Amino acid sequence: MSAATTTTTAANPIQCDIDLGADGKHIGFLRLPHSVHRSAYGWLPIPIASIRNGEGPVVLVSAGTHGDEYEGQIIVSRLIREIDPAMVKGQLILMPMANAPAAEAGLRTSPLDDGNLNRLYPGNPQGTPSQVIAHYIEHTLLARAQYMIDLHSGGTSLVYDGANMMGLEPRDAEEEARVTGLLKAFGLPRAFLYQPNPVNVTAAARRQGAICFLTELGGGGGVDAALVEQGRHGLLHLLGYIGLLHGALVPAAPPATARLMQIDRKLHYVYAMDDGVHEPLVGLGAVVRKGDPAALVHFPAHPKREPETVYFPGDGEVICKRAIAMVKRGDCIFQLASERRAKV
Repeated sequence: MSAATTTTTAANPIQCDIDLGADGKHIGFLRLPHSVHRSAYGWLPIPIASIRNGEGPVVLVSAGTHGDEYEGQIIVSRLIREIDPAMVKGQLILMPMANAPAAEAGLRTSPLDDGNLNRLYPGNPQGTPSQVIAHYIEHTLLARAQYMIDLHSGGTSLVYDGANMMGLEPRDAEEEARVTGLLKAFGLPRAFLYQPNPVNVTAAARRQGAICFLTELGGGGGVDAALVEQGRHGLLHLLGYIGLLHGALVPAAPPATARLMQIDRKLHYVYAMDDGVHEPLVGLGAVVRKGDPAALVHFPAHPKREPETVYFPGDGEVICKRAIAMVKRGDCIFQLASERRAKV
């Protein structure tokens, strides 16, 4: 599934077994009804926690949007254990496995409906399980939040260069100053801004009046402890910056000085144009120019055939590469970014 479905006026069937309006720390599940052969009246458990203490900002922190991205799942689980209500002014809503069926299977998309949760907003309360989850996040959780942090990595198929942030291009000068301040407070080495895609969670947050950032922390199907710590450090500093978190857990400074960069949907992606095995010709961090060779695609099944060269369509810095050698036509091999200039 790659497109959002039209939301309806029907009530979302998910039931939350904790009280999101109550002070204190509460840990439980979102219960998504799911009737199958082995369980006619069953429900799917989606872990959720609320840490609330009086009035203040409300922040939704999620991971496991894609089930093969593990760094964020570790960070969110750790925050649930570490943070007590006395440290908080406001509310933290924490979801370590937002698309729980995908996370349980270790797959990018849900094994139940092939749903890519970050391509299904605004969701559909009468749709497939992933569509129902998207609808609940946008219309119930984001509707009460001012901020959302959705923790991602490259997953099984991609590897990002270190720790990165992503967010939407600001719409005016006031939002520019606010977004820039938040990104610098998070303080991962690179911050990428891009145009909204209506089916992504960043656009869902904007529709609900919230600001959403994503992280991209390494990937390749493994876990890098240094990137986990860098992501946790930045998130804790951000929570302190907005006045939600207080005390010894808040770092004195962000983990790094963020470079503001931008991603162009047309010029910053390199794709395989035929099925084969790709041989990358540059590495992460390389600075490339339009027309530079990016990779060779080899054809072992047709050994007489010469490899095809794939070229970079624009200038930029290599921030992400494919982790799997085998490619099919349309697979992304590289992603670029370039230095950002303020547009407002």
